Amino acid sequence: MTSLRHPELSGLGRNPAAPEDLLVRLAAHDAGRHGLTSRRGRLPDAVAEAMLRHGGADAATLMYGDRISPATRRLIAAHPDPAVRDAHASFVRDIVAGGSQIGFDHLEEAYGRPRTELMVDPDPAVRAVVARCWHDRPLDVQERFLADPAPEVRAAATEQAKPGVPPESVDRFLADPAVRGHLAGRVPLTWEAFTTLVDSGDERLVRTVAGNPYLTAGMVTELLDSTDPSVRISLALSRHVDPATRDHLFALVAAESAAGSIPAMVALCWNMAQPDWLREVPLGERLTYLDCPHARFRRALAACPDLPAEAWRRLDADPDVGVRRIAARRPDAPPEVLEALLREHGEAYHTRQLIVDHPRFPRHRLRTLVDAPGAGARFVVLRDPELPLDHLRRLAADPEAFVRAEAARHPRLPEGLLDVLLADQDPKVVEAAAAHPGLGRARMEGMLMDVGL
Repeated sequence: MTSLRHPELSGLGRNPAAPEDLLVRLAAHDAGRHGLTSRRGRLPDAVAEAMLRHGGADAATLMYGDRISPATRRLIAAHPDPAVRDAHASFVRDIVAGGSQIGFDHLEEAYGRPRTELMVDPDPAVRAVVARCWHDRPLDVQERFLADPAPEVRAAATEQAKPGVPPESVDRFLADPAVRGHLAGRVPLTWEAFTTLVDSGDERLVRTVAGNPYLTAGMVTELLDSTDPSVRISLALSRHVDPATRDHLFALVAAESAAGSIPAMVALCWNMAQPDWLREVPLGERLTYLDCPHARFRRALAACPDLPAEAWRRLDADPDVGVRRIAARRPDAPPEVLEALLREHGEAYHTRQLIVDHPRFPRHRLRTLVDAPGAGARFVVLRDPELPLDHLRRLAADPEAFVRAEAARHPRLPEGLLDVLLADQDPKVVEAAAAHPGLGRARMEGMLMDVGL
């Protein structure tokens, strides 16, 4: 997080070019320590010592692993304040007690034991966090977790689809309240298991079952009378409903959402399930979904690699930008399609492949986006490491703060523009400018003197 009162100090703490003696002085200020705790690389011993002196246990919480030297580690271990000595371990124990995930570097350092020992710790909360965080655990370890007497451990071991449970034991685990909520939506169900889960009276469990991709046509029919919006949307995505039924289910939920139903709005807008089964059906059947009024089906179609040219032409012009983004991932996407998509909608940074990184994206056209109407497109221009100074000036004055902040990170930014950005009204822009390695020592000194350091 950015320090709202002193963003220049939190940015300076992250600045890779800041001299050690200035960082020592910076450690005396809360905002400076905030930046120093998220600084990349190992903290110099003198800086770490100053942070402990001024920040105590709060500063010591994030001093662990390669971030500190053996000398600093010894300093913490011998510290007269027990809160400082135990700061990082206490932080990790709180995370474990809360049932959240945490990296094994934190976990093994805090407990002083490897995961192979922590997996048999007497505390079930520790065993559960190991099960939750050890994603590539071998099958014998998974079997031990599945047989654990503590329900929270068994639940943690089945949160992810893999390594899962043995197929021959599915019915037994579906009878376990600790894990059935995880399994009910991802494993093939017998009719007996299906009816038991649906008749359980647990609404959340029924919603999970409705989203199971292995449901048979009979199971889907059995659920069609449900009035739960989440169940209706899951059934609408099923391969076992005809187009008229699908349209009817979507329309029911849309009407409820328009009338102000929060559950219907959540089911309609926040249920991220996709009809992945569509990718497996014959091409002729898939192409009938080009005219489907529901964008999720066109998105699934756009993820298929073997579509004819006319299908790609239509998907590239789809009214849903999500469909267009997925279609643009194909290896032979036309350069003009990629440029138009970026110009109109910017990047979707949560996706696995950025438009600008596509092999066929016309990189020579990148600078022309400086005049694009969308801030997302202007932001991407700053990926050009050789961007001309006049382009930098324009983007440093962009009306959108996130674009100005990105301009403040550009490697070619001259010190004069840094001064302008350091005076920006938005704290995130100021912080980014203060973290720029091109910032001169005199300007850094001025920041410290302004707060009496």
